[in-house]
Amino acid sequence: MVKVNVVNRGHQQLPAYATPQSAGMDLRANLDAPVTLHPMERRLIPTGLYIALPEGYEAQVRPRSGLALKHGITVINAPGTIDADYRGEVGVALINLSQQDFTVNDGERIAQMVIARHEQGEFVVVEQLDETERGEGGYGHTGVR
Repeated sequence: MVKVNVVNRGHQQLPAYATPQSAGMDLRANLDAPVTLHPMERRLIPTGLYIALPEGYEAQVRPRSGLALKHGITVINAPGTIDADYRGEVGVALINLSQQDFTVNDGERIAQMVIARHEQGEFVVVEQLDETERGEGGYGHTGVR
């Protein structure tokens, strides 16, 4: 398990895994007053959390499936990436894709955060790519079934 330094300037509990095999930890809204998202409105919801990830890691902010399915609330830049050198407050960019207002309340679980190892790539300019069976087929080229 990777150690992540955290400063909690909010009044919510720290994110935690709900089960022993959970990939993501729930992030909670840290609000002084409820925030209402109108249909198609997007807002940055604060969490009160500041983190320092080890080099080679990122935190991915992802939607919660229940909010997405039941209310049409999702993370607009899903997954949002928090880089290892970012030291600002963790915010969650939510959007209301439903046709009804949705109110985010203080302490509400609004997203999941997944800590993941990553690699950096280096582009190497070549004249031609190797051939594969798939080739240039993409965006549904294999059909529906």
